Amino acid sequence: MLFKKDPLQIITFDAYGTSSHFYLRGRALEDESINLDDKGWFNLMLNTWKRLETDEVKHTNLDITLPNGQVLQTSTDNHGYFKIETAVHDLQKLANEEDWVNFEVSYSNPNIKRKITHENRFPGKILIPSKKAVFGVITDIDDTILHTGVVSTLKWRVLFNTVFKTVKNRLPLTGAPDFYNQLHRGTSGKNSNPIFYVSHSPWNLYRYLELFLKQNDFPKGPILLRSFNSFFKRKRDGHKPQKQIEILGILKTYPALPIILIGDSGERDADIYKEIAEQFPDRILAIYLRSVNHKKRMIRVKSLFDNYKTTPVLFVENSDQAVAHAKKMGFI
Repeated sequence: MLFKKDPLQIITFDAYGTSSHFYLRGRALEDESINLDDKGWFNLMLNTWKRLETDEVKHTNLDITLPNGQVLQTSTDNHGYFKIETAVHDLQKLANEEDWVNFEVSYSNPNIKRKITHENRFPGKILIPSKKAVFGVITDIDDTILHTGVVSTLKWRVLFNTVFKTVKNRLPLTGAPDFYNQLHRGTSGKNSNPIFYVSHSPWNLYRYLELFLKQNDFPKGPILLRSFNSFFKRKRDGHKPQKQIEILGILKTYPALPIILIGDSGERDADIYKEIAEQFPDRILAIYLRSVNHKKRMIRVKSLFDNYKTTPVLFVENSDQAVAHAKKMGFI
């Protein structure tokens, strides 16, 4: 058959919840057979095209089967995305030793007239923060833990790094994995403080970023991105940036959990974090902003915090400075 259709798959995005609240997002897509280990400029460009030009499975029903056999149901939208928020009794009892609830997602109709990969059993998981957690960490990814070039002209470096570098060739900022693991363990070494990764990157890059975090030994945590169609757009309609909406969602879900915010000085992290800290002055323990190599942006960002006393704010050149401050504050 000349135009053979690709088989179907389901990609789940690691999310979070509570003992009574289940929250999950993901996408139903055709399987484009992307190999993140492929090398050579042609394969890298081909894989990038496959990540960005996705063939979604619209308006289809999905089942989510929990470890206790309970089945939750949801459906995909016009772009193949699905989102489910629902009450589930004693969800924390289903969590493993690392505070994750593992489950399976499947197409509700197993007789769909398309091949379905993985025998129609796709793994997913959500984080239920441990009761031992003292605080949570919400962190940016781009130029905070991963060199991306978000301050480069027309974002050319972001495009170059994404298209022409494999995940294995992407390097974390020096010392970042160790700092995040110390925050995760806390002062006791066993606190299991949750880490939430929030980025302006599109959902199409989810598996790319997930693999980067895993192979560089960052603590496991939910990865929250945004839709691709807003990647190069500025919000002019009065709505909050998607990153800010995601952060507010975490704060709402865990009203008793203090939060540390980590970002960079290159884009809008400082503005978003300052507004959130002013809205939740008793919840935000500290703001860490990595300095970027852009004089005008650094001047603008630092001016935002002139005479600012609501929350401790630290501009850091390297992870050693962040570690020293976190020890002084009693976070690690």
